[in-house]
Amino acid sequence: MLRNGHSRQFTNAYRWYALGLLVVVYVFNFIDRSILGILVEPIKQDLGVSDTLMGFLGGIAFATFYTFLGIPIARLADRDSRRNILAVCLALWSGATALCGLAANFVHLLLARIGVAVGEAGGSPPSHSMISDMFPPERRATALAIYALGIPIGTMFGNLGGGWINEAFDWRTAFLVVGAPGLLLALVVRFTLREPVRGAAEGLSAGSGETPPVMAVFRLLWSRRSFRYMTIGGSLHAFVGYGVGLWIPAMFMRSHGLGTAEMGVALFYLGFASIAGTLLGGYMGDRLGARDQRWYLWLPGLAILASLPFSLYAYITSDPYAALWTLAVPAALGAYYLGPTFSMTQGLVGLRMRALASSILLFILNIIGLGLGPAIHRHRLRPAQRLDGSGRGLPALGLGALPDVQPSLRGDVPSRRQNHPGGLGGQPGVALA
Repeated sequence: MLRNGHSRQFTNAYRWYALGLLVVVYVFNFIDRSILGILVEPIKQDLGVSDTLMGFLGGIAFATFYTFLGIPIARLADRDSRRNILAVCLALWSGATALCGLAANFVHLLLARIGVAVGEAGGSPPSHSMISDMFPPERRATALAIYALGIPIGTMFGNLGGGWINEAFDWRTAFLVVGAPGLLLALVVRFTLREPVRGAAEGLSAGSGETPPVMAVFRLLWSRRSFRYMTIGGSLHAFVGYGVGLWIPAMFMRSHGLGTAEMGVALFYLGFASIAGTLLGGYMGDRLGARDQRWYLWLPGLAILASLPFSLYAYITSDPYAALWTLAVPAALGAYYLGPTFSMTQGLVGLRMRALASSILLFILNIIGLGLGPAIHRHRLRPAQRLDGSGRGLPALGLGALPDVQPSLRGDVPSRRQNHPGGLGGQPGVALA
């Protein structure tokens, strides 16, 4: 029985069904987002656009709408039905993805991708908030890591499906095929996913009060040293990940002569390394965090640091297959941060701030990572150029992730017993330093 008098609780089987459904939604999110990378070359050739415009399309154009609209949508999710918001946003980004296949020119494609960004802005914040109300704090990093499996799985199928469908048909068909099923999934979400009681996992009540203003929540989060370090390190990591992620298929195609289907298969198998890293990061974060909560951030920082030599080798070797096998290591280690980062953010705020807190985190990560990464890495990772005529692309080293290992977490890591509803400052619901 909940302390607030609510008796409505989900069975263990339903909680796992709900989490599984949210993972599938997130898979569709990243299929629709990542498919652009594998289709850069055929789109360029068909529409006659430059690398600069493709970097703009996959970077700042998408990130601007994704990040800025995520905050008001998340604020709405902290007040109203998160399930309904998610279903509407899923239908929007899926329909917009399908419309990409009908683009007659770059402007049409740009407008359709903006539609994808607007829809996807309402994907993760409501999902993070619902998961946090279904799983207790001691299992939350693992649950959010399972949810984050949507990133590698979606990227895997986006690359595999996009590459094969492009070679069998064309890039337009690829967008249509991956976008349309999301419209049906939106109906499944609307009619089978139940809205959890806010605070149910902790046996607490969110009450019926107003959600705090956006800037008040931001000031609260930024006052926490843990959030500042976590966000700065995560943003730099995302800067490298999104930047290299968009251009790595083009680099292998141009420098090593791989086709879209072959590259799609290679990236599909690399996704299994990311799956392992995502799961292990969440699981180990919960295990080590039970001893010392600082391990929630120490663990991903050390993992990213360990991955740097492998990234360097992959970018400078002349053997494409050795490069792809080597990239499995940074693919796994680089995914460690997802579950712990999402979990820590949810634990730093009150019950009616969780969707907004998630959105603020994603805003900072994506405006730097997704907004700047693809455009800047166009210059740092030049697939068409050679170092010595051997077919090696210029390296874009993941050195930006180094600050991830620096967090100095002392008194501002949320205790599981401090996770109460409430407001700002010294009110309940905020773990104070």
